[in-house]
Amino acid sequence: MKLNGWVMLLSSLTLAVSFWNRNELPRDIPLVSGIEQEPSQRRTRAAPFDVNWDDNTYRVEPQYDYELTGLIVSYRHQDGETRMHRLTNDKLNMLDLCVVWGENAGNPLLNRFKFWNGVFTCNWQTRDRSAWQTFDNFQISNNHLISADEGIRDAVHSIRIGDQIRVRGVLANYISPGGAKRGTSITREDTGNGACETIYVSEFEILRRGKSVWRYAMYGSLLLLLLSLARHFFTPHRPY
Repeated sequence: MKLNGWVMLLSSLTLAVSFWNRNELPRDIPLVSGIEQEPSQRRTRAAPFDVNWDDNTYRVEPQYDYELTGLIVSYRHQDGETRMHRLTNDKLNMLDLCVVWGENAGNPLLNRFKFWNGVFTCNWQTRDRSAWQTFDNFQISNNHLISADEGIRDAVHSIRIGDQIRVRGVLANYISPGGAKRGTSITREDTGNGACETIYVSEFEILRRGKSVWRYAMYGSLLLLLLSLARHFFTPHRPY
């Protein structure tokens, strides 16, 4: 096999492996200031209000002013087309975001966990007993982010696993056209159905991008594969 053939083969294998592992959290994560703190919550003076999105009007009922600084471990973009969202005409929910903070964010064994989002849930597991014993189940939350601000909705589409973010807004109940109502948790210590925070977002900021060796390897191997393919198809054939 010629050199360019080996390059195509190895870059393809590297691309496949790195793509599979692209969301693995690194062992050491430089943390931003404030991520060690619990989310801030206080009673709000904001009155209920209506917002319009995608030709639908939603009633938002603020409960608490809220601010969260956290490390993204899982997420799920919502487009209003999953079964429950479609049935309730809920297009205001733009993102479900699972984050950790406090000691969990700085836990050196965090990369031994697997995190994933269901339709309405954040889930985590590990086979490492020592990692499980160091994990605080009350320093993680699943957040339903809602907004009718196009800038905020655009911003959340650029997030990645490992990013550290700050979210400001209000914990809120909201009512979709037709009367379907989604509530919000108001404590970090509940579990099960209804334990997710629903946040009407007024500010969304990515404080520090997550850095992943696997992600760098994925982009690098993709570039190398494209270059080797271009060389293969565009280099004149030389018969022997």
